[in-house]
Amino acid sequence: MTPSASRRQFLGASAALAGVALFDLPRLIAADEEDPPPRPSPARGEGEKDPYAGLPIGIQSYTLRKFPVLEAIGHMERLGVRYVEFFGAHFPLDSSDEKIADMQATLKKAKLSIRAHGVNGFGKDHESNRKIFEFAKRAGFKTITADPAPDSFSSLDKLVAEYKIRIAIHNHGPGHRYDKLKDVASAVSGHHELIGSCVDTGHVLRSAEDPVKWIRELGKRCHALHIKDVAEMQDRTHDVIIGKGHLDVVGVFKALKEIKFPADGSLSMEYESNPDNPVEDVRQCLAIAAEAIGKANG
Repeated sequence: MTPSASRRQFLGASAALAGVALFDLPRLIAADEEDPPPRPSPARGEGEKDPYAGLPIGIQSYTLRKFPVLEAIGHMERLGVRYVEFFGAHFPLDSSDEKIADMQATLKKAKLSIRAHGVNGFGKDHESNRKIFEFAKRAGFKTITADPAPDSFSSLDKLVAEYKIRIAIHNHGPGHRYDKLKDVASAVSGHHELIGSCVDTGHVLRSAEDPVKWIRELGKRCHALHIKDVAEMQDRTHDVIIGKGHLDVVGVFKALKEIKFPADGSLSMEYESNPDNPVEDVRQCLAIAAEAIGKANG
């Protein structure tokens, strides 16, 4: 999330639109049956080598926040990814069982699966926290990217143990309570091993720290990434195509290999610049990620 934009503000403004889009899923699925097939992608070609070498590379749907959910899913399908991390405006936490089933049917058709959802807030209210875990269980994903309040961890320790669903603390950059590596490491210390981190590489760079060091030091507590790059290592900046700014892309994937990042974790490409037309930029980011993975594994 850029310094000038608030994900929570956007969620509030977009919730109504997202609800309508999900309500209309069955009708739109039927209408879509006659659409032409998407352009072939090396990530989906039958018998072709996976360009991401088994890593669960997907997209944070906030990248496509200006698009209704079905259009966003269509873009993901054509980009060739297999995984998505939804944010709340595209897939609301209060979705009914019917809407969840509709979403699952839509994603199956697009050959996508949900790997994570967020960024979600947690507080001391155990039953409110439980509702988010119940949503994750019903929707079928294992990682919740999160901004937990300090008084939430007693509740979260119980819930991750009960549901076997990860909490991945998302760092939001300068001024946020999870700004520096030491802040996240301190927060998770002594808690259940399923409470860990979603390393947002762009925000790490904005905080003038090294994402590769974050991944290595967090180790098994590294449950997710938001893969981003920025023009300057300072608070006020903007996203750029990965590898064109300050992100050591090969180093990131080497570190993920070193820590044996879980195959069912979440690695989400997130691109916050150019929100009206981000698809080609994301395509370039994915190509650079695939090349970097090859080098990291070479």
